[in-house]
Amino acid sequence: MKLAFPEPNIRLTEINDVPITQATDTLKALSYVKLAGEVVDVSGNLITNYNGTLSTTIYDKFIDRQTLANDGTQLNGETIILDFETLGKIIFRGQASVKDGQFEFDFVVPKDIGIPIGFGKVSFYSNNEALSQDKAGASINTVKIGGSNENAEEDNIGPVITLYMNNENFVSGGITNESPRLLAKMEDANGINTASGIGHDIVAIIDGDETNPVVLNDYYQTEVDDYKKGVVSFPFRDLEPGLHTLTLKAWDVYNNSSISEIQFIVFDEDQELVINNVLNYPNPFVNYTEFWFNHNSSEPLDISIQIFTVSGKLIRTINGG
Repeated sequence: MKLAFPEPNIRLTEINDVPITQATDTLKALSYVKLAGEVVDVSGNLITNYNGTLSTTIYDKFIDRQTLANDGTQLNGETIILDFETLGKIIFRGQASVKDGQFEFDFVVPKDIGIPIGFGKVSFYSNNEALSQDKAGASINTVKIGGSNENAEEDNIGPVITLYMNNENFVSGGITNESPRLLAKMEDANGINTASGIGHDIVAIIDGDETNPVVLNDYYQTEVDDYKKGVVSFPFRDLEPGLHTLTLKAWDVYNNSSISEIQFIVFDEDQELVINNVLNYPNPFVNYTEFWFNHNSSEPLDISIQIFTVSGKLIRTINGG
């Protein structure tokens, strides 16, 4: 029997501390914006025991498009061309905590939005940390986007970018498998640009091959409750064995750019397991130390560490996975 949980819904309640029942601010380029809302039941009552994480995607205004008429379909002797709309560019993708059914989050609108004012789309999705089946979602098409903030603060500094492969213990020049995962941690005082303005994408280049850039906008996610920090997590597939250099370029919402680079050595998965750069820190130690090493496996490992005296006597065996 299915348990009788309340069917939740998400409601936007305020923009910049102004209730949406009143005239609210337009989301202008380079303006600071704060949105607030709540999770309610089917009767519109706040669900006060709802705690979880809200994922938000905000789109720029809808784009009018036409079919290409490349299939040659005709009506009364004329080629049929159909009009349709598509979602605008993603101007913000972030996460926020939901506490006692309420949430709020903030961000800076990218410079690259379309300047004409019109209605964008706000998409909410939330899950209850205590009840995995108690999820909620909503789409809102009444938020105005456009124009430019004439009083925006000056910002001429690009984002800070730190690159890793597979995990944050990775050191440039280390070993990976043939399908490593890129982790690009980014931080900027005004946030990272994902609005896909011309030339302003988050882009990775492998081995200087600029004819085949990897666009990573859709893989960027802000940290929970902090629009200034985020991470790109992108899985590469079937890379050639050998040394590779990855260069990543990203832009903040003011269109300041930064570049970061990392090198890694791909080992053939058919080769035997390779372990290198084994070390422990602190060393010497009294009560505590950590062991570190690189390996070329794409699978989790069961490990066993044996510690010997200088004379060869085994004094400790540590097993872990």
